Amino acid sequence: MDKALLIQLGGSVAAVTLLVAFVRWLGVARPTPPLDAESAKALLDVEFPDHRPEATWIAADGAGLIARDANLALILYRRGDGYVARDLPWTKVASLKPTGGRLAVRVSDARPTFAVRDDVWPPKELA
Repeated sequence: MDKALLIQLGGSVAAVTLLVAFVRWLGVARPTPPLDAESAKALLDVEFPDHRPEATWIAADGAGLIARDANLALILYRRGDGYVARDLPWTKVASLKPTGGRLAVRVSDARPTFAVRDDVWPPKELA
């Protein structure tokens, strides 16, 4: 190896190290707070602007929600440091059965699980 290549390699290693330290210092990867009624409404308004849900159910751990808009289930679940929005027919969601306090919902590209109290589904808010 010649001297120029070693200098370039050393500079690249130093630059990557500085970038990693800077990102860690900024705290870019931040924990997502659990949903509450206010944040759930704000998130639904952003993700589903054309829908006005009749009822909203927030998972026991605050990691997601299911809202009912007539014959449509509006689903939001935590993924990484944000939330993913999907919709399904209400009949498909209402027919699910929780197991061990968890409700697994199959959407087109994932299978999010929601924490359910007392293994009761659908809850009275959505029925």
